[in-house]
Amino acid sequence: MEKSGRHITREELFPFIHYEYGEAYYGSCGSLRYRIAREPLQNVHYTPADKRGDAVFRAVAWRGPYGYAATEDAMKTVMDFPFTEEGLQEAAKWLDAQAQAAD
Repeated sequence: MEKSGRHITREELFPFIHYEYGEAYYGSCGSLRYRIAREPLQNVHYTPADKRGDAVFRAVAWRGPYGYAATEDAMKTVMDFPFTEEGLQEAAKWLDAQAQAAD
């Protein structure tokens, strides 16, 4: 049974290029707070693809009310996804499942 009328969708997250600039995206859905970013968090937009090194999308989910920096790491759930558009879609689905379970 669905507990929340809200969902986290891929369209809600910033475009893929945003994450190449080394910027994180923060959001919330019901009582869930979340962060998604390229890991390692660094600006690689102007770096040639063969010089960027390995990276993943790191999605972090936790229950509110506090923000990312004010929440202990032990209270956060972390999942890594490929640093691709498909990986970003997978991360959105995972975050949505976390949000539905949190409410």
